[in-house]
Amino acid sequence: MNLNKVFLIGRIATDIEMKSTPTGQSVSTFSLATSRKWKDKSGQPQEDTQFHRIVLWARLAEIASQFLSKGSLVMIEGRIQNRNWEDKNGIKRYTTEIVGENLQMGPKGQGGEAPKQQEKQDDDIPVIEDGDEIDIKDIPF
Repeated sequence: MNLNKVFLIGRIATDIEMKSTPTGQSVSTFSLATSRKWKDKSGQPQEDTQFHRIVLWARLAEIASQFLSKGSLVMIEGRIQNRNWEDKNGIKRYTTEIVGENLQMGPKGQGGEAPKQQEKQDDDIPVIEDGDEIDIKDIPF
């Protein structure tokens, strides 16, 4: 059995670029930022942010272009796709992208707000760090 499935939750890091193929198919692309936070051995907080190229097709592309913007919180479900091509100078280029098959928008008002307001909303999202012990009483459902 084979499986190529990705779930990403993050913030849109670039403006959504919407195009149409020569056959009229809608396609949108954007960058999604995901961050991981932890404490190092000395107890100092650390953070690593990864950027993922997202590609959406057809109606999903139109929905993203219409309702999402830079800074929006979104969950993308999709698959990893690797592509290569030769540029105009004859150099072989490679890219890895996430082809979205489903998306779930975050709470309204996430995109385009002042950073201070976004930080406050981030505090509302519970963070479980690597190595933290989870008590069954802390699970909200």
